[in-house]
Amino acid sequence: MGFDEFLGNGRVVGALRGMLRRGRMSSGLLFTGPRGIGKFTLARMFAEAANCLQLTDDFCGKCGNCVRIARLSDPAPLIERGLAERGESADAATVERSPLIIETHPDVWLLVPDPVRLRNPVARPVLRVSQLRAVQRAAYFLPQARRRVFILDGADTMRWNDADVFLKILEEPPETATLILLAESPDSLLPTIRSRCLQFHFAPVPVASIEEFLSQRTTAKARDRKLAAELSGGSPGVAETIDLAESARLRRSLLTWIEKAIKGESYADIFAASAQISKQEKESFENILGLLYSLLTDILESSQSSKLSASRNPDLSPEIGSLAKQIRWEWVVEAVGKLDQLESRLRRNINRQLGLDAYAGSLSMR
Repeated sequence: MGFDEFLGNGRVVGALRGMLRRGRMSSGLLFTGPRGIGKFTLARMFAEAANCLQLTDDFCGKCGNCVRIARLSDPAPLIERGLAERGESADAATVERSPLIIETHPDVWLLVPDPVRLRNPVARPVLRVSQLRAVQRAAYFLPQARRRVFILDGADTMRWNDADVFLKILEEPPETATLILLAESPDSLLPTIRSRCLQFHFAPVPVASIEEFLSQRTTAKARDRKLAAELSGGSPGVAETIDLAESARLRRSLLTWIEKAIKGESYADIFAASAQISKQEKESFENILGLLYSLLTDILESSQSSKLSASRNPDLSPEIGSLAKQIRWEWVVEAVGKLDQLESRLRRNINRQLGLDAYAGSLSMR
């Protein structure tokens, strides 16, 4: 039990252990990297180590503090209970009056984007101003153990005008508290917040390491473990939970959608597929855009080489190779640029289906 169990990113782990060993911990930490890379797991481990009763720069996993904080490792039932206690028919006033805060130890809080309701969650959960104000008040309380730790998962979802509340904590940091912000990209946060945090970016974990991780955690066959590791983008959490059959279906449907858009035929079918992608898929729309990026990257590499050096979609190599023969590399570069524009516009809440329809129309080579 301890930091040795964390997979990958030894540089980040070493830096955090150094802080703990010296007893000089930053009041603001920013962990960035793709989903499933281990940001939340390491933040929770840091909270355990900062309050462990037996060790200084690690955690025993056995003392009372460690056991209680470790319950955060599976936050889903805790979030469900918090929503149930607040009430299924929560309105805006109730949500702001009763902020969603996950707490298994008085010194460690987990804040997640508030879905408002359990059965009918809002389309885009965000960290709400009531949650940020609760942290602002509690951060200055003296800890019952050694250090107060506040983990803000999805820190990039806080509205920028609400972020000023949070900024006040970082400008006048408490000596006995650490705030850990988790986000996929540092650019999604205000520059004033980034500049006041010690930043750690989590690098992808090697495929071989993820395969070994899966061999210890799952009963999947070696071939499936290898494919899951390759499709994970270096994120152990993604590799462990990926549904290979569903992933293949979705990526194949996206590839077919791209091919139809290139040919510029049967726009009725293309727009119907856009509706399916934007409204009916289980995968989040942000992750679907990530899959489109990975497919376009493989198409580009395949168009320039007969053999992909590191395919992001190895199970679709024949289909990708066939499509790559139909395009020029200039088309792929332009397609990626237009996908960047679509992703930027989505942050301004344009209609997803209309955005995909327009994007598909721009891909035609007719």
